[in-house]
Amino acid sequence: MACRIAVVDYRKGNLKSVERGLVAAGGDAFVTDDAAAIARADAVVLPGVGAFADASATMRELGQMEAVRNRIVAGAPFLGICLGMHLLFEEGTEGAPQEDDETSTHNAPGLAVLPGVVAAMPRTDAEGHAYKVPHVGWNTVTPPAYPAGGTIGARLSGPESELTGATVPSKRVPHEPKRPVDASCEPGLPERLEVDDLPAAQVGFTCPLFAGIPAGEYFYFTHSYIAPTGPFVVAETAHSVTFPCAVQYRDTTFGVQFHPEKSSDAGAAVLRNFVSIVKGA
Repeated sequence: MACRIAVVDYRKGNLKSVERGLVAAGGDAFVTDDAAAIARADAVVLPGVGAFADASATMRELGQMEAVRNRIVAGAPFLGICLGMHLLFEEGTEGAPQEDDETSTHNAPGLAVLPGVVAAMPRTDAEGHAYKVPHVGWNTVTPPAYPAGGTIGARLSGPESELTGATVPSKRVPHEPKRPVDASCEPGLPERLEVDDLPAAQVGFTCPLFAGIPAGEYFYFTHSYIAPTGPFVVAETAHSVTFPCAVQYRDTTFGVQFHPEKSSDAGAAVLRNFVSIVKGA
């Protein structure tokens, strides 16, 4: 029996190219905006075009937020692409109302699978050199290198997110994230990765999404916002700062900042790996 992969339509573009890429990778993919169809799917892909706040509002209005989160909780394979990766987090500043008080927030709620706030990419590096934002084009992707004995962002354990120590690349971040509007989207999914579960250093990818892909491979990026860092990061790249470009929750939930459907052979390999994960789930 074929494993059906729902490509979530939250009224933005980039759907058909993702669907075609999954089909070319051997997947049985279909585009849908129907929450019931998402709830029945064997796997879910959340593509990425548009602003966080707008996507969040549409997904909540259509019942997609609850449906997607429930599939993740149930262990169904999930792949978020660009904005789709951002939506795995608790909040996003993109498209949210601005305030003068930097400790206040009207940030948009995400799926709250991972802790932290998705915020704007800095336009300068630590030495003050300017970088063009949006970050558009090809860039290398490498496994994160964690110093032996070091801590990586927040320690994630227990029923609630503990964000002390989490790195969020923006001044406009609340002291504590507000909770998502949907009761179904309360943060704190169980069994998050522990810092102690990670190796002291990685010389190659250990995430199954990157099976057979060498460290330093090039992928295509187009974005202005970046995710916070933490022990869920499985790949990173650099523009003005080093930032997460792939994340993992449990064994079957993944997010990538780059666009695999636009990343030639390397991107096709990522999609094939995801389809293999779907078929093996």
